Amino acid sequence: MKRVLITGSNGLLGQKIVELFARGNNYNLLLTSKQKASVFDEATLPYLQLDMTQKQEVKNALEEFEPDVVINTAAVTNVDQCETDREAAWKTNVSAVEHLVHTAQLIGAHVIQLSTDYVFDGKSGPYAELDRPNPLSYYGRTKLAAENIIRTSGVSATVVRTMVLYGFGYGVKLNFALWLLKSFTDHEPMKIVDDQFGNPTLADDLAYAILRIVELERKGVYHIAGPDLVSRYDFAVAFAKQFAFDKRLITPIKTSSLRQAAARPLRSGFITLKAQTDLGVRMTGIEKGIAAFRNAVTMQMKQLAPET
Repeated sequence: MKRVLITGSNGLLGQKIVELFARGNNYNLLLTSKQKASVFDEATLPYLQLDMTQKQEVKNALEEFEPDVVINTAAVTNVDQCETDREAAWKTNVSAVEHLVHTAQLIGAHVIQLSTDYVFDGKSGPYAELDRPNPLSYYGRTKLAAENIIRTSGVSATVVRTMVLYGFGYGVKLNFALWLLKSFTDHEPMKIVDDQFGNPTLADDLAYAILRIVELERKGVYHIAGPDLVSRYDFAVAFAKQFAFDKRLITPIKTSSLRQAAARPLRSGFITLKAQTDLGVRMTGIEKGIAAFRNAVTMQMKQLAPET
């Protein structure tokens, strides 16, 4: 039975990984996040509050649990926040990975590190694993720095790059799909860029791909993302159709008009042939992905509805 430590277990991807790994009897799990309490039942899924920026805390957690695998989903992912608060971004996205790698090496643990398409400049996507990174934003720079730490440390590791992650989770930050759901439900007009292209990725699919990496003990870099290369506007239109929302609430705009703190890669996208071949994963397109998201939302609403 493999011992697996999951960081950021209260986040969207963290929750999906926990749900998937907890289904069988093959894994002994330790959930960690910076929050005081877990979103899961701590009696059945042990939880530890962990500040990844504190080297001693990370060292103690790993040495006590002795994981075979550490899946690091913890990160500051707000791109503009990373641009304006660089110290906090570096501490969580880079220094924390240094702490993790240092102790993982000592105890012989394999590290799975989540990364992003923002390590590329978005001028010539879609990108394969061997394409040269050139981040435009500080967020992208922190994620590339974390990759480089792992690569040069010699620790047993897998780097998983993904993009435009969406899905439903308990108390998670607003991802693109959740933001669309809230905005449509509140009948708020939305301005959405039609010149940023990427592969929307259902969080459930990414969790399954990570399970396959653990099962098959794969190392190296993998690009894992959905099969459809679309603009954010295209995704919003498909979302409106699936939920029967009024798509007239959406207005297409250009990225430059937003005057955001951080530059975005415009023509991104991933070539995922390696993941499909090595891991045997088939990712969900946006039509079925949004349908799965809608079903998850519907189930949650039924659970919250008062009994009559």
